[in-house]
Amino acid sequence: MLKPHEKLNIRNILDNLENYSPRRRGWTWRKKVSEQTLNQYTYLETSESLKNFVPLPASKYFNGIDPQPLQVITTEIASGRFEDDIRRMRMAAWHGADHIMVIRTAGQSHFDGLIEGTPQGVGGVPITRKQVRAQRKALDLIEDEVGRPINYHSYVSGVAGPEIAVMFVEEGVNGAHQDPQYNVLYRNINMIRSFVDAAEAKKVMAFGGMLQIDGAHNANATAKIAWKVMPELLVQHAINCVFSLKAGIDKDHIALSTVPPIASPAPDLRINLPFAVALREFFSDFKIRAQMNTKYMESSTREATVTHVLNLLISKLTSADIQSTITPDEGRNVPWHMYNIEALDTAKQALIGMDGLKELIEIKKTGYMKEKVREIKERAVLFLEEIKTVGGYFSAVEKGYFIDSGYFPERMYDGLKRAINGGIGSGTVYQRDPDYFAPVMAHFGYNNTMQYGVTQDEVTSLIGGCTFEDRTKIQYIDELDEEDNVNTRLDKTEQFRSTSLIKPEVEWLGDGTVVIDLTLPTERFMAEEIGKVIAQKMNLADIEVIHSEVLHVSEATRLQIKGKVDFAINMKEITLPKKMAVLSDEEITAYFKEHPFKVVAGTIGEDEHSVGLREIIDIKHGGIEKYGISCEYLGTSVPVPKMVDAAVEHNAKAILISTIISHDDIHYKNMKKLHDYAIEKGVRDKLIIIAGGTQVKNEEAIKNGMDQGFGRGTKGVHVATFLVQSDKAKKAL
Repeated sequence: MLKPHEKLNIRNILDNLENYSPRRRGWTWRKKVSEQTLNQYTYLETSESLKNFVPLPASKYFNGIDPQPLQVITTEIASGRFEDDIRRMRMAAWHGADHIMVIRTAGQSHFDGLIEGTPQGVGGVPITRKQVRAQRKALDLIEDEVGRPINYHSYVSGVAGPEIAVMFVEEGVNGAHQDPQYNVLYRNINMIRSFVDAAEAKKVMAFGGMLQIDGAHNANATAKIAWKVMPELLVQHAINCVFSLKAGIDKDHIALSTVPPIASPAPDLRINLPFAVALREFFSDFKIRAQMNTKYMESSTREATVTHVLNLLISKLTSADIQSTITPDEGRNVPWHMYNIEALDTAKQALIGMDGLKELIEIKKTGYMKEKVREIKERAVLFLEEIKTVGGYFSAVEKGYFIDSGYFPERMYDGLKRAINGGIGSGTVYQRDPDYFAPVMAHFGYNNTMQYGVTQDEVTSLIGGCTFEDRTKIQYIDELDEEDNVNTRLDKTEQFRSTSLIKPEVEWLGDGTVVIDLTLPTERFMAEEIGKVIAQKMNLADIEVIHSEVLHVSEATRLQIKGKVDFAINMKEITLPKKMAVLSDEEITAYFKEHPFKVVAGTIGEDEHSVGLREIIDIKHGGIEKYGISCEYLGTSVPVPKMVDAAVEHNAKAILISTIISHDDIHYKNMKKLHDYAIEKGVRDKLIIIAGGTQVKNEEAIKNGMDQGFGRGTKGVHVATFLVQSDKAKKAL
């Protein structure tokens, strides 16, 4: 059992892995709560809350609540090192993910058998039994920790699709992409082989209760003019759905992978929303998995987030049973922890923020919307009819009908062409012998079981059970590479697990990667080169500009640069400052209701920076006024004597000064003057005097006569807590 404040032990996960058995099969949907109230707020479209979680940053204003959307939330994780991905899975689950999707290497589509003992990959992970088993074992523990089932997902594609499907059912994988058209169009796998393999794979997935997600969305991520393939997308979805039904998959386990075809600065909603409506109307009996469109992703995290939120709006206006969260690292090719988490929080924040949206607004069913939805559907039907006319799907692919960027019936003749008798695996499909027999639980097609006097449900009794029933028949093969395997990688980073050494990371434990953000007053090309030099002078290694953004063509460029540090920090050598215990809002309010309290406040000396002080005192910013504290604001650049005289005049119990300017230590000198003047007036022991500002250090403030100094990040609750504690202490004297 995992303990929230203890790190996940990877070696414990790997220990005795050969004897691990998954505790369940099949997909799990979230449990809807018809209506629930959290912190006085009523939610209409949420699911059960988590046991352990990391809430949104703003949750501190709402008693730390973390309402969970109704949609299953996806995150895609595959850094190439499955042991580090396990840690990220735990992070993701705490932020609300219950669909963990593991990307396999692109080259895996071309393997013609199960991969066993394969070393780490690039741009994904090889889907091996060991990797799958280790991650499913870890997820068993993680889902207990968060209190919700977690769906584990990968890909049943390529020329080893049926074998992968079998292994997934054996190892408790809950969902997978399975789309024979994807194989044909994007991996150039022979279409006959692809569809025959898919029939068997889908039958196996149906037996295991796995959710199947198709890959039709790739058309508008690939076509030169993405939005023009909308009719084709509907056709691809239709072929996938009917094929899956014929293979025995329940409608409840068939999900369409939908992607809005366009993104801003195009008129996003005017194009994407009618398509979403048309798709939902055509496929109302099936599940919808909504995803961002990676075609338009650049390296800007802000841009990707805005696109994500617009897509989430469409999900709420129409429907999405699964909300995928493609992250900004798609545009950077850097699968980093923080981007998985940011994308999950974006989805959670937006979906919860739009809770009950359709009770407030509705999509028009007249005018442009009605006409555009009907047009898209008509074009799709005509497209499908043309496919039938030319001899079916295989012939249409051979003619290049798919991924054509013409808006059907227009054609640009830039679509993909695949030969019916060409591609990987061509000529490898053979007709079954008349007495063909397969003694397995899940098998597509006629199986001649009666020649042995059994039904299909009884067929495995002839061999004492297949691997779905008798796990002892599964061959577990560990990694074979002596140099490149998980144990070797763990050994290299062991010091960061078992000692007090720590290094920054963005992807792998101990990778030492840091990101610096800087703005340079020059044009982009020059800025990028200067940025690299700056990073070199900061002693970073493996330097790379991962984002550059023009603020003005000649005035300034913003850069983000990544690099690596070659040192580690010993945590035992770090002296932690004493944490201030913060009282609850209720405790503070109750105290000042019983003990009326007044403060005078202002910026001191020649300092005119009042923003920080106003945030500490003003109720609008969550300041101390909200607790019933009376605040007399004296303004900016208040002379030292006036601060004390005003406190006496207003019978205040405390003085709050703000000081930002720090040259020649003027901020500390003014504190000393304030303290000395209060002594001179004979009121120092009656007053609580607090200084705050971004350059204020508590130790130095106290040395210069203050009762407390507050620095960067201070909130009203911190100051109010100190006032309560100090006032109590004075009363006790």
